[in-house]
Amino acid sequence: MSSRALVIGYIMVVWFVISFVTNLIGPLMPIIISDFHLSLGLAGFLPFSFFLAYGLISIPAGALVEARGTRFTLLAAFALNLIGCLAIATEPVFLIVIAGLFVIGLGMAMLQVVINPLTRATGGEGHFAFFSVMGQLVFGLASFVSPLIFAAMMRHPRADDQPLVWVKFYWAFLLVFALLIAITARLRIGRVELSESERAGTWRTYRELIRERPVQLFFLGIIAYVGTEQSLANWMSQFLATYHGFSPTEQGAHAVASFWGLMSVGCLLGLLLLKLFDSKVVLAAFTLLALVCVGLALFGPANVSLRAFPTAGFFLSVMYSIVFSLGLNSVSRHHGALSGILCSGILGGAVVPLVVGALGDRVGLRAALLTVFVTLGFILSVCFWARPLVRNETMRFMRSESA
Repeated sequence: MSSRALVIGYIMVVWFVISFVTNLIGPLMPIIISDFHLSLGLAGFLPFSFFLAYGLISIPAGALVEARGTRFTLLAAFALNLIGCLAIATEPVFLIVIAGLFVIGLGMAMLQVVINPLTRATGGEGHFAFFSVMGQLVFGLASFVSPLIFAAMMRHPRADDQPLVWVKFYWAFLLVFALLIAITARLRIGRVELSESERAGTWRTYRELIRERPVQLFFLGIIAYVGTEQSLANWMSQFLATYHGFSPTEQGAHAVASFWGLMSVGCLLGLLLLKLFDSKVVLAAFTLLALVCVGLALFGPANVSLRAFPTAGFFLSVMYSIVFSLGLNSVSRHHGALSGILCSGILGGAVVPLVVGALGDRVGLRAALLTVFVTLGFILSVCFWARPLVRNETMRFMRSESA
């Protein structure tokens, strides 16, 4: 097998691991709440600690790639992942779990920053889009599989007699990251020259961009999207258990798996629709349908709620990529720095689920999840105020050009 094929396979494995580890938090939430006797507000610190790391490290990670290179950044990221897993596995108490998730989040954010330029350099400019889509499909597959494996392992005959049985996942992750460190140290990774859009930029550039109103609004748009996604993914199992009596290790875990699985299917449909319609039209339609699904999930009967939560994932599928691309296409310069600012908006996955948890202790989880209507409402507003300098090309547009 050629060196190029080995590195592409390695990249796909990294995408799978990133997704698998990240998306275990959702099905784990009800179990950790029970094991540690947590309030909803305290439980909200689980996703908060993980996604806060994304907001803090995304821009510095880009600078690290430029300064020290791809291999060094990959090894540093896997080392952080390993340290976080080791902390959780050896000392599974609430504060250590919070700290461990934060450290794992730092590593995951660094991996996502470095993996795209590595994909472009390894696969070549002409194949970058193909391998990027392949990576996202692998990411989606892992998102779907992760809760199902969780459900299967939690059905182990002795699980009910063993406290903190979920800790075994972090022992397994520890071995996975140790293996990835060994592979990364030996793998022949070519030199990666960052393109202009991948360069981090200077602090002066960031200050200049942050003062611009469109940049501020699109940053809030990313916060709103990731906050919506993670609030639904992390709280749906607890909601289904609280209001409808569904088992977190059975129906709840399967609902989370279906949420991520349908999101991957939605991405494929979104690719087709974006060739037929303006991206703002697609975003508006999917956001309105997501609002309907969330309403049915929160206020419908048990069987409707069980299906509506995952279906919401289908309609969330196009939002991140459309909001992100509209943001880039609305500013004529410094796209590398702008990407770093927008990626920092992933901290919405920290803030919004925490707000939902804190409100849940006061007004109940159903009322607290109405927060998602606010975040989806903001995403819908993007369709009205976004003024991209470049619109997505559609088949209809290209026909009119050639006429």
